[in-house]
Amino acid sequence: MSLEPTPSAAAGGVAPFWRAAGLGRCPRCGQGRLFAGLLNVVPACGECGLDLSAQDSGDGPAVLGIFVLGALTMIGAFLVEFRLEPPLWVHALLWPALLIPASILTMRFAKAALIALTWRQRRG
Repeated sequence: MSLEPTPSAAAGGVAPFWRAAGLGRCPRCGQGRLFAGLLNVVPACGECGLDLSAQDSGDGPAVLGIFVLGALTMIGAFLVEFRLEPPLWVHALLWPALLIPASILTMRFAKAALIALTWRQRRG
C-alpha cells in the first residue's frame, strides 16, 4: 500500500486530509500531534512549528456528536429493546459503556477535521 508523500513544511505543503483528521496530526506537515491529551490542542506542532494556539473549533464537534450519536443511540436502543427485550439494568450498563468512548472519538475526529479545514481555508 503506497502512501502519498507528506509535503515538507518548508515548502508550505498541506498534509492529506485523512492524516490530519483521522489520525489527529498537524494540518500542515501531517507528522506532529494535534492533541495533548484527549481534546486539548497543542500550542504548536512539534515537527514543523505551526502555531496552533489560535485554532478553535468552537461547538461544532460537540453538536456533531450530539446529532450523530443521539440518532444512532435512539435507533440502537429501540432495536435492542424490541428485539431482545433485556431488563432495564442491561440498558443502564450498555449505553454509557458504548457512548462515552464513541463521544470522545467522534469529538476528536470532528475537532481535528474542523481545525484542518479551517487552516486550509485561511491559508489560501
